Amino acid sequence: MPIPAERGPSVLLDAGANADARPEHLLQFATMGAVFAAEILGIERPTIRLLSIGEEREKGNQLTLEAHELLAASDLDFAGNTEGRDILRGAADVVVTDGFTGNVVLKTLEGTIRTILEALRAEITATPRGKLGGLFIRPAARRLRHRLDPDTYGGAYLLGLRGLAVVAHGNSSRTAIANAVRLAARGVEHDVVGRLAASLPQRTEVV
Repeated sequence: MPIPAERGPSVLLDAGANADARPEHLLQFATMGAVFAAEILGIERPTIRLLSIGEEREKGNQLTLEAHELLAASDLDFAGNTEGRDILRGAADVVVTDGFTGNVVLKTLEGTIRTILEALRAEITATPRGKLGGLFIRPAARRLRHRLDPDTYGGAYLLGLRGLAVVAHGNSSRTAIANAVRLAARGVEHDVVGRLAASLPQRTEVV
């Protein structure tokens, strides 16, 4: 799932498809995320980080400790662990975690962004002075809202299948659905499924 990070979109994998995962699955997620970042986001050699409770390699539960070893031994551009507070700052091009943790992170970020934007709008419109100032910052506010709006991305690929699937929110707007269709079209144009198959020749389906 693309996350609107400070330095451009960051791919969060897994964002909810696989609530339980094994270390080798996280390595597969990292590989799939790297293909997505390269083919869809145009990043030449995506950096990978593992979501954990600390940046040190010895931090985390058994899943993250074992996944860290696999990622470090892979040919991916693995830059170590990252913490949740750094995701929106652009910790890496691809942030890897299990689906349970990833879904909690995704919905927490979405709720936080929405709450902050709504609170800012309420404060701006609360007083005449705020409304006047709002006229000056309106263009910047619109750009910020567009960049942080989940509808901008429309949905996320359900990677690891033998076909191309895009999952959208249950409450998606018309704009989100249209963008999800465009995302699916880009996936076909860039042969994402074929490139994933080439990257994971011995993979087993994990969804």
